[in-house]
Amino acid sequence: MCNSQTCCSEPQTCCPKFNPEGWDDKEISWDQKKFIKDRVRSFFHIPLNFGAVMQRNMAKIQASQAHDKPMEMLVLSDENSLWGADVYLEVNKDVPGACMTTISGTFIAKVFEGPYKDVPKWMATMQEHIKAKGKELKKIYTYYTTCPKCAKLYGKNYVVLLAQV
Repeated sequence: MCNSQTCCSEPQTCCPKFNPEGWDDKEISWDQKKFIKDRVRSFFHIPLNFGAVMQRNMAKIQASQAHDKPMEMLVLSDENSLWGADVYLEVNKDVPGACMTTISGTFIAKVFEGPYKDVPKWMATMQEHIKAKGKELKKIYTYYTTCPKCAKLYGKNYVVLLAQV
């Protein structure tokens, strides 16, 4: 087992350690924030080709230098079907050959920690949290802050839900 903070610096295999401070219950506003949009195939919400989708899009992002810090890129998931999810990769400019989109709105972020199987429970908690704030929930995006391998290495699996209000 690796105990070094530097062993996970390879962008192809690992994620940076996530710091949840500054995310929990934070209100975020975006105006035409740019993303590449792609689709991941799933089986009952279990992604089947996530790695391939990420590799394909990261190659385009790196070739066009569309993100200053790719290891800190915000990657959102919209779990809109049992059979697939839309994924959104943050970029700072248009990327040739990619499906570009923007996201605008006000979002409330909430950090959760635990196994991925708890996401449905966290979604219900988030809905109640937004309702308690007297706001109307429009949509929830999921920000998986690390891959399963890195979550195991770090001993924490943080997931941020971003509720559009």
